[in-house]
Amino acid sequence: MTGGRWSDLRLRVASAAVLVPVAIACLWYGGFPFVLLVAVAAAGMGTEWGTISGGAPTRWPGLLLPAELAAAAVIAGSGQPGGAALVLLATAALLIALSKGRRFWSAAGVLYLGPTAIALPWLRADLSAGFDNVLFLLLLVWASDIGAYLVGRCIGGPKLAPRISPGKTWSGAVGGLVAAVGVAWLAAALLRPPAAPWPTVPLAAALGIAAQAGDLFESWVKRHFGVKDSGRSIPGHGGLLDRLDAVLAVVPLAAALALAAGRGVVIWQ
Repeated sequence: MTGGRWSDLRLRVASAAVLVPVAIACLWYGGFPFVLLVAVAAAGMGTEWGTISGGAPTRWPGLLLPAELAAAAVIAGSGQPGGAALVLLATAALLIALSKGRRFWSAAGVLYLGPTAIALPWLRADLSAGFDNVLFLLLLVWASDIGAYLVGRCIGGPKLAPRISPGKTWSGAVGGLVAAVGVAWLAAALLRPPAAPWPTVPLAAALGIAAQAGDLFESWVKRHFGVKDSGRSIPGHGGLLDRLDAVLAVVPLAAALALAAGRGVVIWQ
């Protein structure tokens, strides 16, 4: 398992061994550590988005995107998600007004990255259900990624979307979905057992499909701009966008469910 299709496995495992404990620790403590983690990740993804889309994120006006994404995470974490949304909408409008060529994609990055930058701190800020909800989502996404990777590499077979992401297979998609549903069901049962266990399954399946759709969308963006990875910040995984593409699709959906259910309620009940 040291070459060929498994050549990146060691780097992937090593990176996960460092990043996962950091993420779990920040999630456990909540408050400032978690908001800071989200703000740094949001700024990093904004920088990567600007780089691959030609938005020059290290100088004006490209700096607006990563800076305002981080600001939105902090504002949302302080209990003002509406204010954070207004900041991002104003940023998108300004970027459109300043748009020249590919700079329009910077405004699109606000719509792509902004909802998660706001939703994650808002979800965790729920003192009763925040930790459980966010951990449930992270475990689901991680299971989806790992299941798709392992099953796809072991079985292979027909390609899922060869024009978008040549490496993804139908077997990997099924493996990822099964893993997401199984781990999410187990997480729900351990964290806060639902009154009836099976309603968790369709929810986990829907979120698992959203996770894979998020992965495909980010692959389409990279293919559109002719890049292989969004960055090189995570050995074995590429950039932050490559690692968090599924989170960007799942978290806003989960936040909508949490908003409908009300504070203090886990999304699987």
